[in-house]
Amino acid sequence: MYKVFIQNRPLFFISNEESSMYSGISFPASLVDDHIKFILRIIAEAPEEIGFYIPSEDPESTFERFFKDYDKIEAAGGIVKRKKKYLFIKRNGVWDLPKGKIEMDESPESGAIREIEEECGIENPLIKKLIQITYHTYEFEGKPTLKKTYWYSMRYGGSKKLTPQIDEHITKAVWVKTEEMDKIKSNTYPSILDVLEENFKKD
Repeated sequence: MYKVFIQNRPLFFISNEESSMYSGISFPASLVDDHIKFILRIIAEAPEEIGFYIPSEDPESTFERFFKDYDKIEAAGGIVKRKKKYLFIKRNGVWDLPKGKIEMDESPESGAIREIEEECGIENPLIKKLIQITYHTYEFEGKPTLKKTYWYSMRYGGSKKLTPQIDEHITKAVWVKTEEMDKIKSNTYPSILDVLEENFKKD
């Protein structure tokens, strides 16, 4: 199964056997080869609470065909815990988790650590485990782009002082208690909500 956020709406690529487990609007896999623009238009015009799915015999192949003309970018980031608080940033007015593009010949783990250090001004956060991988699409320089992001659960024992990376449009970097998390959830992206839910389910 693949879950991709398109304009903040989830599109699932699932097996035929999984169809009964999903609700929302279903597209036949036969549309993927010639009617992707039609699918994207339906997704864009639908209410955000509606989900979409494409069942097929081979979800991986269907996923690859759907995004064959997209530029591909890999990124990495994480949920960093210090004592009983978690690290969040505000970028372009929206709460987010620190993350960024993986550099050439860099592992996802190294990229996650480097990006968190750069975006928040901390040193040596330690990776505990992989939480999950998310996918979302956006336009970059006029080209449709698919971003694959590796998310890690991380621990940090250093200073609580944070320095947001202003040149990356980050205006705040803060430590947040679990009981204060509602303010984050009310102004963040659906993919980030997925990561938070998965992390706290396992944490």
